[in-house]
Amino acid sequence: MPQETEHIQCLIIGSGPAGYTAAIYAARADLKPVLYTGIVPGGQLTQTTDVENFPGYPKGIMGPEMMEDFRKQAERFDTDIRFGYVTSVDFSSMPHKVVIDEIKTVTADTVIIATGASAKWLGLDSEQKYNGFGVSACAVCDGFFFKGQDVAIVGAGDTAAEEATYLAKLCKKVHMLVRRDEFRASKAMQHRVLNTPNIQIHYHSETKEILGDGKVVTGIRVLNNKTKEEKTIDVTGFFVAIGHHPNTELFKNWLTMDETGYLITQPNSTKTNIEGVFACGDAQDKLWRQAVTAAGTGCIAALEAERYLAAKEHEIH
Repeated sequence: MPQETEHIQCLIIGSGPAGYTAAIYAARADLKPVLYTGIVPGGQLTQTTDVENFPGYPKGIMGPEMMEDFRKQAERFDTDIRFGYVTSVDFSSMPHKVVIDEIKTVTADTVIIATGASAKWLGLDSEQKYNGFGVSACAVCDGFFFKGQDVAIVGAGDTAAEEATYLAKLCKKVHMLVRRDEFRASKAMQHRVLNTPNIQIHYHSETKEILGDGKVVTGIRVLNNKTKEEKTIDVTGFFVAIGHHPNTELFKNWLTMDETGYLITQPNSTKTNIEGVFACGDAQDKLWRQAVTAAGTGCIAALEAERYLAAKEHEIH
């Protein structure tokens, strides 16, 4: 089957806040960026409801609507936005080769990776049913909506401990569900949780089902995996804090990543270990994971790509 080929100056992979911000900056720098959206155009934010912590939206905005605004702004500067999925890459020579949807090969002088991360879920049907209606994977994003209410959080690591203490400041009571008889979190984080009076820890606890009235969450059914007893806890919010996995499998044999798959970039930079390849957003940020920080690194990636191309141009002349 003959393969179509096309050469691109700046290729952006991914369409969350990082990808679209990179596109806006790259387009304004006349790099004529081509952005491939990936399977979920708009990224993680299209799966959230209200976003109230992104500057410039004083009344808050729905996640999908905000990503639509990002897309329109990128298009206004003539970013070529295409629905497609990168299936393989070859960074062994310049220009870089990237295969789209297994059929089309593009070559690119610069590649900006903004493939994001995906929250890990428990895998319950009821979890998907109430996702955005009481079920969330981000306490910092959504905790505010549960002010003065009773909520539950599942997880035993540092993220879960941090999110539980964050929720405890806003909510009346936080039920923390830990599967084993101990935390995986660091000692400092454990002490913080144990010293917060309105966090109740349920050890040996597994969530069997999230209960609701068809519209919003009303409670959870929990199994004690030691005594095999089941109980129902009344909550209006259920937070899943069992981690994220970056969408970086594609780059495994090419780019340096940590043990969990986050791309490693040079200090204060989005440069990867491969010349002309930049990584931004949640694919390389496991610490903050906010829309606004992702947008910031998307800006940096585009500016670094522009400088890189300008330096190359200078070498030629």
